[in-house]
Amino acid sequence: MKLLILSDEAIKTVEDLIIPDSVQKAHLAKAVKKIAETDYEQLLNNMFEQALWIGLKVILAIAIYYVGKIITNWIIRIMTRSFERRNVDISLRNFLRSMVKVTMTILVIIAAIQTLGINTSSFLALFASAGLAIGMALSGTLQNFAGGIILLLLRPYRVGDYITAQGQSGTVKSIGLFSTQLSTPDNRIIYVPNSAISSSIVDNYSQPTTRRIDWNITISYGDDVDVAREAILTMLNADKRVLQQPAAPMVVVSELADSAVIIKVRVWTANDDYWTLTWDVNEWIYKELPKRGINFPFPQMDVHIKQN
Repeated sequence: MKLLILSDEAIKTVEDLIIPDSVQKAHLAKAVKKIAETDYEQLLNNMFEQALWIGLKVILAIAIYYVGKIITNWIIRIMTRSFERRNVDISLRNFLRSMVKVTMTILVIIAAIQTLGINTSSFLALFASAGLAIGMALSGTLQNFAGGIILLLLRPYRVGDYITAQGQSGTVKSIGLFSTQLSTPDNRIIYVPNSAISSSIVDNYSQPTTRRIDWNITISYGDDVDVAREAILTMLNADKRVLQQPAAPMVVVSELADSAVIIKVRVWTANDDYWTLTWDVNEWIYKELPKRGINFPFPQMDVHIKQN
């Protein structure tokens, strides 16, 4: 009996939830009356005004973008002419132009978005978080980027210099934001990461205007050292590529070795003449000193046999 009473109460509750037809008709009549009383002309005017305003903001945003692009290109051209007048390093030119172009483009895009009425703070927060995530994922690449900035600012070498770094030697072809490109004498291209090269020892052979050349010439014991010295100095002083400053040519006996007397020769020459002078003097010494009675000893060993 109790279960039946609960069922009747449940049925009564469901009946209370059903809206009577009279109430539904009243709501429908109210909705129809509201639609009928609507001023469609005013509604269309409002929609037209809103569409016109949105269209004007879109046109203004596009105009800001293109004007900003024109201004950016104008600034880049001014920078290029200024760099050419001041003979700024080529690698530094490319880096600064790229940085200015990227920065100006971002500012123009933000200005155009703000013109549309969009709040850019959320975009900036999104870009910041994305930049942090990308930076953590590309930490090695960012180190190379930082190394490239250091190289472009300190400029331990420039495009066209012959350097040795990280066990690699070659002529610098380009200094990028992430790596330095070297061209070897046998026409190989080597890419050295900037993070490694910016924190290592770099030998720059092209930066000085002059270089010193050293020779170690071996002559036999018993040969006249003065004759060899006079012949070498006469030849060096007659060569216009040999400089008298920062020091005059020097020819001295540097060592009395086991099977030869070692004569050290030092001269200064222009950087561009380093290799040609080295090769020419090597050939001259080999051909001329024997004509003056100076012999080049062969490695030798004296063996003594003792018989009982």
